Amino acid sequence: MGLDDKIKNAAQDIAGKAKEAVGDHKGDDDLKVEGQKDQASATAKKAGEDVKDVFK
Repeated sequence: MGLDDKIKNAAQDIAGKAKEAVGDHKGDDDLKVEGQKDQASATAKKAGEDVKDVFK
């Protein structure tokens, strides 16, 4: 996994956590779920990149 990919995934995860927190604070379930999806997506991308690294 390249450093650039790691940074992008970390940024997506942090943005997702922020969206989830704001959605929770405001009672906006849609924003909260969107944040959770962003976090899940970042985690999946990281797992995919980790698998690629194993085969290098």
